[in-house]
Parts: sequence; structure tokens; C-alpha cells
Amino acid sequence: MDVSLTATFSHQHRAIEVDGFYDGGTDYRVRFMPDTVGEWRYLTHSNVQELDGLSGTFACTPAQEGNHGPVRVHKTFHFVHDDGTPHFSFGTTCYAWNHQGDALEEQTLETLRTAPFNKLRMCVFPKHYAFSQNEPEFHAFERQEDGRFDTTRFNPAFFQHLERRIGDLRDLGIEADLILFHPYDRWGYSTMPSEVDDRYLRYLVARVAAYRNIWWSMANEYDLMAAKTMQDWDRFFQIVQTHDPYQHLRSIHNCRDFYDHGKPWVTHCSIQRPNLEDVSLWRQQYRKPVVADEVQYEGNIQHNWGNITAEELTHRFWEGCARGGYVGHGETYMHPEDILWWSKGGILHGESPARIAFLREVMEAGPAIDPYQTYWDLTQAGDDNYRLIYLGRHRPVVKAVTLPADKQYTVEIIDTWAMTITPLEGTFSGPCQIPLPGKPYLAVRIRLSLD
Repeated sequence: MDVSLTATFSHQHRAIEVDGFYDGGTDYRVRFMPDTVGEWRYLTHSNVQELDGLSGTFACTPAQEGNHGPVRVHKTFHFVHDDGTPHFSFGTTCYAWNHQGDALEEQTLETLRTAPFNKLRMCVFPKHYAFSQNEPEFHAFERQEDGRFDTTRFNPAFFQHLERRIGDLRDLGIEADLILFHPYDRWGYSTMPSEVDDRYLRYLVARVAAYRNIWWSMANEYDLMAAKTMQDWDRFFQIVQTHDPYQHLRSIHNCRDFYDHGKPWVTHCSIQRPNLEDVSLWRQQYRKPVVADEVQYEGNIQHNWGNITAEELTHRFWEGCARGGYVGHGETYMHPEDILWWSKGGILHGESPARIAFLREVMEAGPAIDPYQTYWDLTQAGDDNYRLIYLGRHRPVVKAVTLPADKQYTVEIIDTWAMTITPLEGTFSGPCQIPLPGKPYLAVRIRLSLD
């Protein structure tokens, strides 16, 4: 707390100020993520002579294959990487996976290697809740002789381990949706005084903002944290916004009551609700990307939010995507050692991930889509060149669709559960009747014919 350290990084006419941080022993670090190829210069500033006035240059080379840069908001409702690569968010929740020890954490990473998810919701602090009672190896603060935390002294080992896992996710192409606060706590992290909260946020931003795969989530179920006020949450957003040189995405997650996602420091909606039909309404209300991060979980535990079927979770994914939103996965199957994916990671047992992978392939094969002429009985998104219609639980044998009369279109029937795509013969235009097999959970993909 006695040492201040920043550095100025400059390239041509630009200069970016970055906070440094203490990393244990006699080590102080400044991390920087350049976004422009060429020579950069740096100069440090500190109230300690040994850290002040250090300068030098380095070369920023082109990004390696697979490095598309941070994710940004694109065209109001969607996401794109810095290099222009579209980002279709297919996330999962694994709250405390990074507090389980190396063996289980490595197993989680191995599972993620072949899973369909490109974003993972995870907590900075450990979690105390049903199925998550273990004591973590690391804590964020050093302990005093009486066993209590000294909140003036961060524990670098805790943050080094966190960074390691963020880097592991980055190497798998997965965004780390980092939850900064949560209410499920027995250690005092949810009730820290405001000066400790603010110092923690600045320290964390200084340490990890330079990782390209960061998303900031101010809290999981913020409205259950009685020790915090709405003014606190607004302040937390502004601290992160002010001190993050790269302006990573920022959100906050609700339980009962929504935070006002229309506030200027919120980049996208992070929503807990099972009613995906409302994605269209949330888009209209907030004019930002809608990510339904928690739509209940495939599983069989006693809580109703954690025992929906794989068919139902798959349905909710399709419903949300066909309305121009993005949906998150979770799994809560009982386990003899309480290793539930949603909390601790490990391996996946459910049937929905394969269907989510199929949906991701469908979505990434087309453009980012917005609701299109959606009627009370028709969920569709796209435009006059590409449409995706989702029929959900309905099972018609024919569907009336009106297409532009001066163009020809191909039509495919998608079975979202069987994961099959069946093209219909010929082309379609104008008012037409699409024949269907009369079963639920079908989608129709309509594309402009190039012939």
C-alpha cells in the first residue's frame, strides 16, 4: 500500500497509462496488451526510486494464428473480436473450478478442450454453497497470526494461480467471464468494507486486464448481497471502466431483480431467467447484446433450477438464439463426491453439450441474426437473404412462410435433438408452404439460392 507504480506505453501519437502491482517478494510488475503492430516505448512512474523512470522499447509483432483479440460489442446486439472475427457466445458456468486443486482443474481443462463452450463464468473468490464446501488452497489476502485476513496485504499466490487458469482458458480459445463478487461466502469476501473492495478491484484489474480473454462480471446474483448498495455497484463498474485500459466487456448478473443494463458502463446484459421468449423484449428495452447466462441447468438435484432435462436446455438455447440473443449452459448432476460441473468442474455427464455444439455450428455458418417479422406463433431471425425459424415444442406438418417473390431460396429442416439437417428438394419463393415431419424441436433454415 506504500508503493505506487504506473507505466506509460506509447506508440506514435498514442499514450496509454497502465497500473502496476506488487507480486510478492521484491517483485513489482506492469502488464500491457498492445493492439498495434510496431515499436512501443514505455516509461515507469513510481514514488520508489528503484521503480521510477525505467524506460525502454519493444516490438509488437502480428498476432499468431488463433489470436483474434478481445471481444467487443458489434452492431448493437452482437459481438466481434478486435480483428473482425464474429464471436457467437456459447458459454458455460463453472463457478469455483479454479479453487479445486490441480488434479480436478486439469481434468476440467481437458473436458473443455473438446466441449463446445467459448466462454466460462467463474468466480475470483471461492464459493460456499451446496455441493461446494471445500476449503480452497489459496486465499486473496495474507493471514495474520490470529488466522484472520489482513486485507491490506494481497496474497500473490492466489492471484498467480487465477492468472494461470485464465491463461489456460485463453489457450483453449475460451473467454473468462470473471465474477468479481458473489454472496455465497463464509470467509468475508462479500462483506468487505468499501475501501477494501475498491483496492481489490484496482489490484485485480492491474493484474489481469492484459489477458485478451477477460470479461468483467461485477457479481453473480448481485441483489442477494445485502452488504452492498446500488451506489456500490455503480461505483464498482466505474472503477473497472476507469482502470481497464482495454475496455473489456462489463456486465452484472441478477437473481430476482435486474440491474439497469441501460446504464452507460454496462456493455451487455447478463441475465438469469428461464423464459427465453423474453430475449426479444430485453433487446428492445436495453439496446445491447442479451446473454441469458443462467437459464437453469441440465441435471437431477433437488432444486428445480438444477433438474431440467437435456431436451429442455437444448430447447432454451435454440429459443434464445433464434430471437437474436446468446445462451449459457450449466450442468448439475448428483455426484458421490459432490463434483458438479456447475460448481467444481470435472467432466460433463449430460446430453445437451453435443446439441449445443451442433447449434454453434449452425450459428457460426451464418451471419449474426436479429429478430425478423416475428409473429405471436413464429420465432424467426435473419433477413431477406438468410432466415432461421425455430418451432420449439410445436409440431406442425406444414408451415406457411412468405419469402420475397423475386428471389429463390433453399430450405433445410433441422432436427435440433437428432442433430440432422435435411434439405428440401427444389427452391422456394413468395408465399410458400414448408412441409415438416410433425415433431417438436425442429428448426427451418432458409438461405438465398446462389444458383
